[in-house]
Amino acid sequence: LSSLHLKEEKPKPDANGAVVKADDNIEKTEDEEKEDRAAQSLLNKLIRSNLVDTTNQVEVLQRDPTSPLYSVKSFEELRLKPQLLQGVYAMGFNRPSKIQENALPMMLAEPPQNLIAQSQSGTGKTAAFVLAMLSRVEPGNKYPQCLCLSPTYELALQTGKVIEQMGKFYPELKLAYAVRGNKLERGQKISEQIVIGTPGTVLDWCAKLKFIDPKKIKVFVLDEADVMIATQGHQDQSIRIQRMLPRDCQMLLFSATFEDSVWKFAQKIVPDPNVIKLKREEETLDTIKQYYVLCNNRDEKFQALCNIYGAITIAQAMIFCHTRKTAGWLAAELSKEGHQVALLSGEMMVEQRAAVIERFREGKEKVLVTTNVCARG
Repeated sequence: LSSLHLKEEKPKPDANGAVVKADDNIEKTEDEEKEDRAAQSLLNKLIRSNLVDTTNQVEVLQRDPTSPLYSVKSFEELRLKPQLLQGVYAMGFNRPSKIQENALPMMLAEPPQNLIAQSQSGTGKTAAFVLAMLSRVEPGNKYPQCLCLSPTYELALQTGKVIEQMGKFYPELKLAYAVRGNKLERGQKISEQIVIGTPGTVLDWCAKLKFIDPKKIKVFVLDEADVMIATQGHQDQSIRIQRMLPRDCQMLLFSATFEDSVWKFAQKIVPDPNVIKLKREEETLDTIKQYYVLCNNRDEKFQALCNIYGAITIAQAMIFCHTRKTAGWLAAELSKEGHQVALLSGEMMVEQRAAVIERFREGKEKVLVTTNVCARG
């Protein structure tokens, strides 16, 4: 369904030719903070591989308050193409999630409607906009028709996996990744119907290299808007891409949070939108019990972890640390105790980080030690 040929990225040397690594003891730079927000989102996507059955209430603000408000309780009600419905069920979706119930009738309506939606990881948001893209695409037309922006390479790959899974019964459907390092010949025209990528590369493919004709795009999706605006360049690039698209292109924007900066950005990207917001009453889940153990120092914390592992059976665990240095130390100590440990660090290459999380998901590693990158969403 897709092809991706990446150039290997290597750490860049400083002016003296030395490769410099970040000091774990210094305060995070602005770039590291931005990287953490993207990593938080990636972790949530990878760890919450199944739908979370949330009880959060959905608030729907329609573009036209006088029009009927529809919701669905089954995918059959959406009258999807048979091969698309087959793909939905093959992914294990038996019924729409809370956000899908309200968002899908809007996204699949004729004529197409624009949407701004708030949705946490695990609520079926990615599947919803992928369903919208696949519903609009015409596999017989060999040019890009749907365009999806993600803040990072890793997040683009995760969305691509959903497209590949849901679209596997469309033999003619192809997917292209517009990410840094994906090599194409200059002057080449893309024949894939769906393109997913990061803003900078997508902008180059549309404006400079002419790989994509933006005037033929039917659906434009901007995912993880709150992560996107953490990088000023991405925000500006996204707006420039949006302005190249036809007026009747369907615009869909998703964000885990809706602070003022995100809302202002969303309004620039999505004209005349329907809006879906979550009424989040509380931050903790009723089904999760939380405990804390008072410790005086690092050694006591490590001993407490060992005591917990000695007292109860733990299939898999995630352990969060404040710094990369502490995470590295803890991973080494747990390995000495015989645990199967994976370490997730911002110093790793993007491919390495994706591989670590994939091994953890597959159960090859029983403990994932990382920094506080999973606090969002």
